[in-house]
Amino acid sequence: MSRSASIDRQTSETQIKLSLELDGRGEAKIATPVPFIDHMLTLLARHGFFNIEVEAKGDIEIDAHHTVEDLGICLGEAFKQALGDKEGIRRFGRATMPMHEALASVVLDFSGRPFLVFNVDMPKAKVGNFDTELVEEFFVAFCNHAGANVHVNLAYGDNLHHIIEGIFKAFGRALDEATSLDSRIEGVLSTKGKLE
Repeated sequence: MSRSASIDRQTSETQIKLSLELDGRGEAKIATPVPFIDHMLTLLARHGFFNIEVEAKGDIEIDAHHTVEDLGICLGEAFKQALGDKEGIRRFGRATMPMHEALASVVLDFSGRPFLVFNVDMPKAKVGNFDTELVEEFFVAFCNHAGANVHVNLAYGDNLHHIIEGIFKAFGRALDEATSLDSRIEGVLSTKGKLE
């Protein structure tokens, strides 16, 4: 059974092709016009053991907002497509990751009901040329298109790069746990008998 997806999103603002293999080795081939998000998606792939390929172009002459948001949309759609009917998956995932002085955690549920809790007190600032407020935009887009309930919590941290990196590493590990197959699960892990 191949748990994979291919997404092709073409708009007047962005052009994105994304492929995802859930049962991968953590291999990433990411090419977007936003180098910082390339770095974060590479971390997500490596720590979640997903194979991810992305080719993206966007209207970054305006800013990176549309590109980062649409990457979240595409990644969310890819997880939703690759999970199919969600039979046999653990559904829930959680991870807490240190990154130097920062400690971040992500808890998620592929319930089919999108919701984001983002408890990260991050100033509107830049890491290099990257606007930090786009991290939350990425997660909003992912949740809405994956049908996932995601809670992102920062315990502490000072360096913005470390904080965001800790979040994406935790996200990758939590995704890996939630999408893992468990032979004890018959059908879907829900008393309703479906996840949507």
